[in-house]
Amino acid sequence: MSEKRDILTAPFIQEMAKTTANLYRLGWDERNGGNISYLLKEEEVTPYLDIHEVKRTLPTKFDGSALAGKYFIVTGSGKYFKNVIDAPSINLGLIRVTDDGQSVDVLWGFEDGGTPTSELPSHLMGHIERLKVDPNHRIIIHCHASNIIGMTYTHSLDERIFSKTLWQMSTECIVVFPEGVGVVPWMVPGTDAIGEITAKKMRDVRLVIWPHHGIFGAGTSMDETFGLIETAEKAAQIYTIVCAQGEVKQTITDQQLQDLADAFGVVPREGILAISKVTN
Repeated sequence: MSEKRDILTAPFIQEMAKTTANLYRLGWDERNGGNISYLLKEEEVTPYLDIHEVKRTLPTKFDGSALAGKYFIVTGSGKYFKNVIDAPSINLGLIRVTDDGQSVDVLWGFEDGGTPTSELPSHLMGHIERLKVDPNHRIIIHCHASNIIGMTYTHSLDERIFSKTLWQMSTECIVVFPEGVGVVPWMVPGTDAIGEITAKKMRDVRLVIWPHHGIFGAGTSMDETFGLIETAEKAAQIYTIVCAQGEVKQTITDQQLQDLADAFGVVPREGILAISKVTN
């Protein structure tokens, strides 16, 4: 058997450490708020770990059989994002979903006896749904993006209206997330119920807002997912600034939004733009 490389040098560990540090720096993951799960390929794991050496097996209280045999690196329950970069083996864990989908094997990490994020079922449900529509899907990030949360106190929670407002706040938004955002009712976090409704939304969107709590983002890479949340949060920040400045005198019109979509080859979610289509 070939000698294993130091897992702390693995690209997926480096990505997790840098991303959690950035999220903490931006104020989106205070204390132990937020969580990340990163779907890994077996060939990415085997250079660093003996995949037959299981440290612990933990029940998930969720049927994850659709992900049986899949590997994830995830943040830990109660762990602070600011500490990941200095102590990844304590604050992160590499897990594999068991064949029956009822548990996960811990292959690395959580060295202080820790466990995966309490939102793990919500993450796994989201991964299941995103993989159905995008086989390249790999990342789910949940964070407490400040301006998005603030916007949920003052703005309609109708997701089509919410999506349009975000699109109108910055020219790039409709290009980055033309499908808009999903919005769920306020619910207790860490439950199967919020995971199920979030995953259902993720069949159609990559961003789901939890009112007065935060946002879930999904993507094919860490950069894409982080950038997706970052773009929506910037739009929410501009909305906050606009509201503070007073009367709105102009905006990006529906026609201009459609023109943007046409120029960049994206299709806006139906039912948001009031555009009369011209037919020949």
